[in-house]
Amino acid sequence: MAEKKRVQKRDGAQGKARRTAENRSKTGASRGQKSQAQQQRSQRSAARPSLARASQEPQRRDTQAPTGNFIEGRRAAFEALRTGFPIKRALIAQGVEGEPAIRDLVAGLVDAGVAVKQVPRAQLDALSSHGAHQGIALEVGRFPYADLADIIEHAGEGPALVLVLDHVTDAGNFGAIVRSAEVVGAAGVVIANKRAAEVTVATYKTSAGAVMHLPIAQVPNIARALDDLKAAGFWVGGASEHADDICWGAPFEGRVALVMGSEGDGISRLVLDKCDFLTKLPQLGATESLNVAQAATSLCFEWLRRNYAAVADRAAGATTGE
Repeated sequence: MAEKKRVQKRDGAQGKARRTAENRSKTGASRGQKSQAQQQRSQRSAARPSLARASQEPQRRDTQAPTGNFIEGRRAAFEALRTGFPIKRALIAQGVEGEPAIRDLVAGLVDAGVAVKQVPRAQLDALSSHGAHQGIALEVGRFPYADLADIIEHAGEGPALVLVLDHVTDAGNFGAIVRSAEVVGAAGVVIANKRAAEVTVATYKTSAGAVMHLPIAQVPNIARALDDLKAAGFWVGGASEHADDICWGAPFEGRVALVMGSEGDGISRLVLDKCDFLTKLPQLGATESLNVAQAATSLCFEWLRRNYAAVADRAAGATTGE
């Protein structure tokens, strides 16, 4: 009996050893299968990022802001097309080509011989000043600034208004002032060629394209430009909240060069000395003052109110060619 038990025990040990070996063999095979599957997954995972990079790299290049000067927004683009403003090419955001306004613009651009390219919206976002491109941007050359002599010639004879900006720096204010000046029939706008806002993609947008209808002169010296305007028969009026008289009594009849100061410092001392009179808007509320663009708009319309008959007749004559 003892011998039989010892044999059974040995058989049990041997059986256990066989089972262990079989399990190891199965486990090894399982591990080998698992390892092979993991390798395949790793290979697929390694392939996926490279495909993603391949698809993303061109997109990253496309979303960089193109260099150059651009007009953004549908209204400004329409004005550029309507006035024959030189356009190099048009960029249209993907996905807006079916909209009626864009279709009309594209048709006009094609008729004018302008190349039209569809690009990712992110590319227009990158070049936009305020993200308000509305799905279209036109690449144009450097803005064709006028000479002061051109503005004086454009003023002609009789009543005329010229806006002179003494280092206004905000592009939004600058564009809004140009828009108001053009609407009331001003002869032009004069700006400094340094430390001042100039015509950029933001100005095309904020002026609603008015910069394409109005001469804008960059000058090295605002005070000297005022001397030239005086020689051409303009009275120089400065807008200042420190003026004694309000605009209703200001001498706005006839030829006026209206000076608007910078957002922070107002009109500089040297330019103030060139002014023939100072004026301000009447104010009843508690707010300290309007910003320079709002004040310029109000004063532009006060000038137009005083000279409306003569200015309207001249505008009508220009329209009919008389």
